[in-house]
Amino acid sequence: MVVTGFKATRYRKLTTGQKEANRVLAAGRAPVEHGFAHLKNWRILTKLRTDPARATGLLRALLVLTNLEVAR
Repeated sequence: MVVTGFKATRYRKLTTGQKEANRVLAAGRAPVEHGFAHLKNWRILTKLRTDPARATGLLRALLVLTNLEVAR
């Protein structure tokens, strides 16, 4: 299931509740998008041709290394 925000049109402005819902959605989405952006720095992922179960372990290890690097 994909959750998307509310969209205003020229004729229909967003209500205060809809704006707040968009803010909450964006706040939850931002860390995930930043994580994917940081993982793209690892070029090994572009050549990864392996079993998804093994790739999950590799991605977890890379995410830990990336978080350590970003936190410095």
